[in-house]
Amino acid sequence: MNSYDVAIIGSGPGGYVSAIRCAQLGMKTALIEKYNTLGGTCLNVGCIPSKALLDSSHHYDDAIRHFESHGIEIPGEVKVNLEKMIARKDSVVDQTTKGIEFLMKKNKIDVIQGTGSFKDDHHIKIKGSDATTEIEAKHIIIATGSKPSSLPFIKIDKERIITSTEALKLKEIPKHLLVIGGGVIGLELGQVYRRLGAEVSVIEFMDRIIPTMDAAQSKELTKALKKQGVKFFTSHKVSKVERKQNDISIIASNKKGEDVSFNGDYCLVSVGRRPFTDGLDLDKAGVKINDHGQIEVNDHLQTSVDHIFAIGDVVRGAMLAHKAEEEGVFVAETIAGQKPHIDYNLIPGVVYTWPEVASVGKTEEQLKEEGVNYSSGQFPMRALGRSRASGDIDGFVKILSDAQTDEVLGVHMVGARVADLIAEAVTAMEFRASAEDIARMSHAHPTYAEAVKEAALDATDNRPLHI
Repeated sequence: MNSYDVAIIGSGPGGYVSAIRCAQLGMKTALIEKYNTLGGTCLNVGCIPSKALLDSSHHYDDAIRHFESHGIEIPGEVKVNLEKMIARKDSVVDQTTKGIEFLMKKNKIDVIQGTGSFKDDHHIKIKGSDATTEIEAKHIIIATGSKPSSLPFIKIDKERIITSTEALKLKEIPKHLLVIGGGVIGLELGQVYRRLGAEVSVIEFMDRIIPTMDAAQSKELTKALKKQGVKFFTSHKVSKVERKQNDISIIASNKKGEDVSFNGDYCLVSVGRRPFTDGLDLDKAGVKINDHGQIEVNDHLQTSVDHIFAIGDVVRGAMLAHKAEEEGVFVAETIAGQKPHIDYNLIPGVVYTWPEVASVGKTEEQLKEEGVNYSSGQFPMRALGRSRASGDIDGFVKILSDAQTDEVLGVHMVGARVADLIAEAVTAMEFRASAEDIARMSHAHPTYAEAVKEAALDATDNRPLHI
């Protein structure tokens, strides 16, 4: 039997990054993965493939809607080759997963293919395609991620009633895609197929889309996506989803309690994700889960068994790849006797629609609920020379700062490239910068980043320069 300092179950962003950090710290490390490729949901059927399709569909959308205004004329009809688009997405995924394989070899990490489960708190059984093996580990990290959630009355057939996994490999462009859930996944994939010509209707239980983000972001993204042709039905509670051959019908009650029917040819169920702990046999190791199906952990990400840790989507907190990565490094360094730190308030959230949406820190709604006295500064993207040059004029940057100390408490953005721009806000907040600190920084001109400086000026002194 092989023995390891650390064994990690699951090779998603949390698992494989944790494995690399453990190896860097001199630990003999094993990484267990049940699928044939490494990278988990994110690299195989999540973050990476969805962004590949978003980028491809964005190019097509630009060609049919925006090229002419830039003086670019294309003779003949611009057509979508969905098969080729999906093939490109698959190629991106293949390159990325092979990159993870390279990193495992580079760092001398033993990758064991098979389904891992606990025999006891130090031994893991790994069921492969041909045989079952067993390993021993001083420390074990559970990084098995999450799976798409559904509603109890919905039967997902993976053909017409689908999850995000199937939406990434459709054989045809839907005529009318019904999206249940106005969160990140539903909006991103909804925008992909809207660009490609599908009618898209988003049905959301809450009174607005992206309900966990700042309300101003929700309002701005709704306005932008409506201009692109996406239809929204908020405050609608779905009660029935039915398929008859190639037709999908949905019944939902609106805020008046009236039943409303929707009809389409595909239904994307995107109502969130659930921790995936199936088949781990956690009870054999003495690891406890809570009422939400999450593995219980303390502030050091230790489970009820102190040498077994859990990270990423299987524990509390936002289900984000970069959050899992931070936790993977945190656990590796904790095992090595270091004193790492994570500030969960400063883990950014992003929606990769166009315009993009990005957020870090407290929302305005949270500050009001907590009774915090704050100042708000906001600057519209359309006032920037860079935005007008590119034609990306939707969106804004909003900075919330403490009314007494001027410390930045939250930054919320909608616009072009704000997924990258949010890192400036995270950096500033990690160093507990004030809005004035940001306002005094030189920002290159012309850039989208100038909106951050202008919003900071507005939050500090009500004196933005360009509006």
